Amino acid sequence: MDLPHEAVLLRIFTGTADRWHMGPLYLAIVEKARERHLAGATVLRGTIGFGHSGRLHEEPALPVHPDQPVVVEIVDTEDKINAFLPVLDEMMESGLVTIEKAGVLQYGRQRTGFLTRLKQSLGYSHQVAKH
Repeated sequence: MDLPHEAVLLRIFTGTADRWHMGPLYLAIVEKARERHLAGATVLRGTIGFGHSGRLHEEPALPVHPDQPVVVEIVDTEDKINAFLPVLDEMMESGLVTIEKAGVLQYGRQRTGFLTRLKQSLGYSHQVAKH
């Protein structure tokens, strides 16, 4: 298993009705994060939730609803997340933001394959034995 490296997870709790310059706030946050070259962002839609107002935000039986809960998750280094907070502060009128340390295992094209790592952990060399 790859060793985790330290990162920070920024979670922004908002709703689909929240706006930034006439568009959805959650989309604007993701676009700003991308413009600033943060490592990654994901938008998660909630089924039901409530915030400081106590008003219930829920997924309706009908396909269109004015306000559903949304969480935007952004992962990057502590320095890059801290640099992004003033941008976020300018965009947010209401909502909740959490910041927490996270251990990250990144999988991708550059990653050594499972079989190679298994052989290395068992002490096998990469050379094929000749008979």
